[in-house]
Amino acid sequence: MAVAADALTRSPLFEGLPDDQMAEIRRIAVSRQVKKGEIIFSQGDAGNGFYIVADGVVKVFTVSVEGKEQILHILGDGEPFGEVAVFTRRPFPAHTEALTDCRLWYFPRAAFVGLVESLPSLSLNMIALLCIRLHQFAAQVESLSLKAVPSRLAAYLVYLAEEQKTKDRVSLKISKGQLASLLGTIPETLSRVLARLSDQGIIVVDGKSIRLTDIDALRDLSNQ
Repeated sequence: MAVAADALTRSPLFEGLPDDQMAEIRRIAVSRQVKKGEIIFSQGDAGNGFYIVADGVVKVFTVSVEGKEQILHILGDGEPFGEVAVFTRRPFPAHTEALTDCRLWYFPRAAFVGLVESLPSLSLNMIALLCIRLHQFAAQVESLSLKAVPSRLAAYLVYLAEEQKTKDRVSLKISKGQLASLLGTIPETLSRVLARLSDQGIIVVDGKSIRLTDIDALRDLSNQ
């Protein structure tokens, strides 16, 4: 449980909070375990609480009327999800599924809102997190509507390098099929783009590990 507890201190929601406030947060947190492939909540479910990933990988996605899946986020240790619905008092706007066996922290809405009302620093963290999410959604909409698939892929690889704090190699948490969904394309197109970037000497693909042999070229491509 110590590893799961550490996920709370790593979460951007609780960054910088003193020990006494973290103790209050842990007091209301409920530990949950879910299996790979399990739906955590579905679009339209009541937003009665939100989650933080303690260990594992979760995807947030929507499904079109034609049955096509669009992945919105891939979330790992310390990352929260479902928080927007809690504060708007509206149903969850998307589905979530465990991509691996996961341990989660669940925060009931009423208890957490009570803490937010009493802890100004937690309120500021919530505002900052929601602003970041809004920026991410705006960037994703722009990418899907204006950029070609090679540019979307390049932008994602640059993002991963920054997130994973690596210079020349990134590790994918998801399958190539799920990556295709995240980028708004199909697996066959993604495979062709990966092969093209490999042929150009920009990347080297080794399973879920991708070596970035020309990060400057990737950055240029991501802006096209």
